[in-house]
Amino acid sequence: MTIPAAAVPADSRARRRGPIDPRLWRYSASARGYLVLTVVTSLLDVVMVVLSALMIGRVLAGVITTDARALGDWQGELLVLAAAIVVRVALTWLHSRYAHRSASRVIAELEHEVLDAAATLPPRELDPRRDEIATVLTRGLDGLSDYLTGYVPALLLAVTLTPVTIVVIALHDLTSAVIVVVTLPLIPIFMILIGLLTKGKADRTLDAMTTLSSQLLDLLAGLPTLRALGREQGPGARVRELGDDHRRTTMSALRVAFLSGTVLEFLATLSVALVAVSIGMRLVYGGMPLEAGIIALILAPEAYQPLRTVGSKFHAAEDGMAAAERAFAILATVPRTPGATAGTKTAGKWDGSGSGHTLVLDGLSVVARDGHAPDRLDAVARPGEITVLTGDNGSGKSTALLAILGLAEPAEGTVTVDGRPVAGTETWWSRLAWLPQHPVLLPGTLSDNLRLTGADPHDENLESICVATGFDTVLDELPERWNTVVGTGGAGLSLGQRQRLALTRTLASPRPVLLLDEPTAHLDDKTESTVLGTLRRLAHAGRTVVVVAHRPSLLAIADRVVTVHAGGAR
Repeated sequence: MTIPAAAVPADSRARRRGPIDPRLWRYSASARGYLVLTVVTSLLDVVMVVLSALMIGRVLAGVITTDARALGDWQGELLVLAAAIVVRVALTWLHSRYAHRSASRVIAELEHEVLDAAATLPPRELDPRRDEIATVLTRGLDGLSDYLTGYVPALLLAVTLTPVTIVVIALHDLTSAVIVVVTLPLIPIFMILIGLLTKGKADRTLDAMTTLSSQLLDLLAGLPTLRALGREQGPGARVRELGDDHRRTTMSALRVAFLSGTVLEFLATLSVALVAVSIGMRLVYGGMPLEAGIIALILAPEAYQPLRTVGSKFHAAEDGMAAAERAFAILATVPRTPGATAGTKTAGKWDGSGSGHTLVLDGLSVVARDGHAPDRLDAVARPGEITVLTGDNGSGKSTALLAILGLAEPAEGTVTVDGRPVAGTETWWSRLAWLPQHPVLLPGTLSDNLRLTGADPHDENLESICVATGFDTVLDELPERWNTVVGTGGAGLSLGQRQRLALTRTLASPRPVLLLDEPTAHLDDKTESTVLGTLRRLAHAGRTVVVVAHRPSLLAIADRVVTVHAGGAR
């Protein structure tokens, strides 16, 4: 699923905070240290540039216009010049050494922030943004390296070196300084014009990459099914179309980047040429001292260089900043609470003691796409009973289970367990077993997946539960039975086998609360009947069983049936 640029909150896009976004420094400690290092090295570099120009101008003018032409006559100036060159080389080496290292740390810190934020998002909010988050984390933020190592240092030099060199030029030759001041704005003007031309290109490139990666992942996940149906060649045209779209957007951005670099180089070269011609004409007619002319001629290119670099690095950094905007939009959706991480919400102090738990949903409403689903839901689930939630599609039945898990934030009302507010903590999750509509299977053995709900592969009751769910026939087909290894998402098992495994591990769990979302949706009538009998026995043993269901057979075994309704926005 593609998340267009419009999906990024409008306030996040509108608050693009200028060339150096303070949010980057807020979310990354390494970024703050790197900024300090860049400022210090930039200021020292400015001093060395001016000092080198002054020494070169004095030595050259002196050698040409005076009789002091021996090396010893200029020993002091040459030593200062050599020291300035050495310091400038050392500063360049120091910044280059730590720039890439710091950029890697900044990207890693930002990726961890985004990953932590994504882990705290409720499943309903996370699912539609998973492809965008995956693209930002795996490839998008890598573009920040060019922004940090090239664009930011050039920008700092533009606000330090350029004005300082203009002042020094003005002190030696006011005419050259005027030419620089008049021609210098041409570079940012053309940068703005090119920026307007390329507006949105980075976002479109990232959107194309997100679409391509998400659809390729979906295709790979469904390839076994497509091959079974003989349709594996069908999506080929769509994949080629997406690849061509990504290639066109990338090449378009590259063409504009090369065009902008050419334009800026041409303007800077032309401006320096105007200064050189002016100095040359006045030197020929004796209108200015030679030393002043040499100093102005050396410093003129330095005045334009930072702006030229900013222009050329801007487009290289734009992809990274577009991904950073998406990252900041994700981070903005999760409040930054010191010391709070995913799965450690502070609501409630329930300690998880006791064998059975009474769940109470009191006026529960959860924000949905078009209002609230569920809307003002009242329900009680007691130990020893089967409570069934039913209602129309989209009414919020599955969301009610997420609220019980502590994974969906109520807009109104409360969810309590034994009189205490539910909190999405490891302690609470260790007391329940959950069967979602799309169960998650981890890479490993079948027994490893069984243990996810606390079930024991050696439990004497496991065999009868496997018979009830029909998973015993699956085990009979596997030579290594519970030691059979499956891949990501249960690869190696069919869809029906995965569903039966997930149902088996839920029913085999010793945990006191069972949450099941359409547990018999993929079962035949005979298997469904045995599963319902198992649920009945588990409830009679003192478990709290909450089931989402539509089928009459499930409604028939319920001790309590609660109809869930959706409501409009209030």
